[in-house]
Amino acid sequence: MGESGETKTSSEHDRPKRADARRNLDVVLQAAMTVFAKSGVDAPMRAIAAEAGVGVGTLYRHFPQRSDMIKAIIQREVDACVEAAATLSAAHTPEEALGLWVERLVDFVGTKRGLGPALHSGDPAYQSLPDYVEGQLTPALQGLLDTAAAAGAIRTGINARELLFACLRLAAPASDGDAAEARRMVALLIDGLRFGAAQFRNGPTKTPQPPRVRAL
Repeated sequence: MGESGETKTSSEHDRPKRADARRNLDVVLQAAMTVFAKSGVDAPMRAIAAEAGVGVGTLYRHFPQRSDMIKAIIQREVDACVEAAATLSAAHTPEEALGLWVERLVDFVGTKRGLGPALHSGDPAYQSLPDYVEGQLTPALQGLLDTAAAAGAIRTGINARELLFACLRLAAPASDGDAAEARRMVALLIDGLRFGAAQFRNGPTKTPQPPRVRAL
């Protein structure tokens, strides 16, 4: 066999290494989220290293400053939300995908548990994060809204940026550990988008029944 058939390209060799490095980094960031949620953002780096099962030197090699780790946590979760928009759209109806995605948004807000003191400290290291969050999540939400509106599930003309910030504010209890309340609140907001939707403007196919009132 010729040399070209026996030798893998450098990119083929690099792919498994990159995948392993990504998984290892995910383990470290997940460990950091767990420790920060329990002990606050000033928790010792050795506690994070122990949770991740790595040496402290490994943490500092990836994250020379604590702020580097905190930014990586937020960016990782934002990227996961963007990926979830496509995944949910492929697996669910437009209406279901939108509802499930805003629940995923609540989970994102929940990851900020313990990070508040750092994120609101005024540290210049975090100045780029709001723009990153908005810049990545607004298009993802816009795609879900467009698809749901085209299906007649919600009304048209909804501003994705405004809805994103409304959802993030309503999801604030998740950062204090109350994800259930946050999910209820954003669900009410999304439910309101159905008012004026095409499927209701055009009239239901069956005569709607009056709501059943449960006796107290």
